[in-house]
Order: sequence, then structure tokens, then C-alpha cells
Amino acid sequence: MINFFYHNYKSSSKLLIFKTNIKTKKKVKNIKPFFDNHSSVIKWSIDIEDIDNVLKIEATTNSSENDFINQIKALGFYCDVLAD
Repeated sequence: MINFFYHNYKSSSKLLIFKTNIKTKKKVKNIKPFFDNHSSVIKWSIDIEDIDNVLKIEATTNSSENDFINQIKALGFYCDVLAD
């Protein structure tokens, strides 16, 4: 498994898990600045070897799944909540 993992340190958090179309290292590199500079993101990772290209975001409790979905879609990627 190739797991890209980047982080900023903050206190209380929640885990958000999404299905995406971020399938390559190049796409991860393109979206990296968004996550690294997002004030609500504590840690994030994308598993590009998983069939659902799972994006995990540890975010501050005041962040919303819909906000992330809309922002990621605005960057040109598919993103939706990964159902259990």
C-alpha cells in the first residue's frame, strides 16, 4: 500500500473518510497544497492503491464533510463520503 501522509498539529479532531478519483502520485502532489494550507486539516492521507482511492482527513471538530467535498470538487476531483 502506498500511503501519502502529511500533517499539521492541532488539538481536538474528527476523522472524515472519502471515496475519490485521486489515483496517481501526480494528482496527490497537485492537491497537497490545498490540504497543507487548510486551517481545519490536522492530518491527511490518500491510499492510491485502494479501489476507492480513500482519502482520510483528520480535521478540527468545526469542519464539515460537505465543505471538504465541495472544495475538493472545485479543484476538479471526484469526492464523496465513503459508505460503511
